Amino acid sequence: MQPNPVFLKIGPISIYWYGVLIVTGAMLAAQIASYLSSRNGHDPEIAWNMLIVLLLTGIVGARLYHVASAWDYYRVNPNHIFSLQMSGFGIFGGVAGGALGLWVFCRVKKLRFLEWADYVAPGLILAQAIGRLGNFFNQELYGYPTDLPWGVYIAPENRLAQFATYEYFHPTFFYEALLNLIGFAILFTLAIKWKKKRLYGDLFYLYFAIYPVIRFFIEFQRPDAWMMENWMPLGLPMAQWVSVFGFVMFGVLLLVRRKLKRPAMVYVPGTPWGAEPDVAGDDMADEGAAEDGESVS
Repeated sequence: MQPNPVFLKIGPISIYWYGVLIVTGAMLAAQIASYLSSRNGHDPEIAWNMLIVLLLTGIVGARLYHVASAWDYYRVNPNHIFSLQMSGFGIFGGVAGGALGLWVFCRVKKLRFLEWADYVAPGLILAQAIGRLGNFFNQELYGYPTDLPWGVYIAPENRLAQFATYEYFHPTFFYEALLNLIGFAILFTLAIKWKKKRLYGDLFYLYFAIYPVIRFFIEFQRPDAWMMENWMPLGLPMAQWVSVFGFVMFGVLLLVRRKLKRPAMVYVPGTPWGAEPDVAGDDMADEGAAEDGESVS
């Protein structure tokens, strides 16, 4: 049975399952960020206020990544770049766009970026798990042909040309969703339990250790992976190189920053981060924190 990508149709307006799942994941991520930040003394509404910013910048980043990955098509069909049908988004681009949106929001609201990145990280990977299920309804991002009992049927019009004679394929999107759920369980548990020797940003950096590992191995089951044969070494897809780069860079940062630890970097349970008042009084401390773009709440 072929799934219908449309969740609801109201006159000429179609609401797609992919969109419903993305919004559901984003709402859950905001709820988790609100919960974690309020446990540490923040106004729980802050997370909901930043949701629309992260959604917009994340969607733009995800779309740009996808367009780059399929540039041979969009180069000759430029009018399709902005023709969205709730498909054609790249997670790495979405994460980069969302991180940029979070940084801008924190600068404007005088919040500490790494502290809020920690609140966002567990919900982010949960949202990715939920959003991946949209690929099932779109019949995309599946794996190689299989005769295993959990193989998913792919309609002829959605099959890759080299697999036109096959009917059942590995549900690669489900594999990634399941692994993302495990990643969420790890990050959320650490967010609740990890208090000693924790620095602001540790959960954010751990996200970039966990998800790249998941994505690196998932790409082996992606026959439609973005290869860029002209210059990619070792014949690995672009997503695997991005995963390796992200894992190494953030893994090194996770270790090195502990050597450079300053008191302001240390996570304080139950207390939102704020600049320490100096001997000249709170006003001067608040002014200095504002110049650094960090919270004084």
